[in-house]
Amino acid sequence: MKISARNTLKGKIVAVEKGATTAHVKIEIADGTVVTASITNESVDALDLTVGGEAYAVVKSSDVMIAVD
Repeated sequence: MKISARNTLKGKIVAVEKGATTAHVKIEIADGTVVTASITNESVDALDLTVGGEAYAVVKSSDVMIAVD
């Protein structure tokens, strides 16, 4: 795989929850640390994403937000 994004987090798929049109895919990137992505059901099928499989979470830096109390 070649990709221009520098923020790629490799992990194991721990859940794929399909909705009407959008799915939530949870990837465990470290022991107990899970990243959730919202993607289309079509993309889940095209990428053949299944629990237990390996995948990368790719984070576009312009979409990362930080908040504090």
